[in-house]
Amino acid sequence: MIIAVDFDGTIVTHQYPKIGKELPFAIETLKMIQKEFHQLILWTFREGKELQEAVEFCRARGLEFYAVNSNFPDAIPERNPRKLNAELFIDDRNLGGLPDWGVIYQMIKSGNPYKPLENNKQPVEKEKKFWFK
Repeated sequence: MIIAVDFDGTIVTHQYPKIGKELPFAIETLKMIQKEFHQLILWTFREGKELQEAVEFCRARGLEFYAVNSNFPDAIPERNPRKLNAELFIDDRNLGGLPDWGVIYQMIKSGNPYKPLENNKQPVEKEKKFWFK
């Protein structure tokens, strides 16, 4: 599976243009996902020096991406927009926010990345009964 992964707010806390603190288990989980033969693409707003710093941050922790802001490893990242051909996007700005990295791993491993929440059902409003009914 090809998985696009955001950087700020997903791998590290939001401190752009600086690099924030590493989110717990983010790098370890991504490396485990890679070992299971998934291709990871770093998909981020960062460009130029800030992008290179993010790539180096991950590389120093043993995480190498298949490609950066592109579908192919040797492509030169162009200016926005960057539309990627990925099967899954991991981003803190998704609907519902960023799940825990353990949850993300289990969703990918099970092959079922979307599971509706049971407790998300809307309460059914009971019909009001009046004395004259």
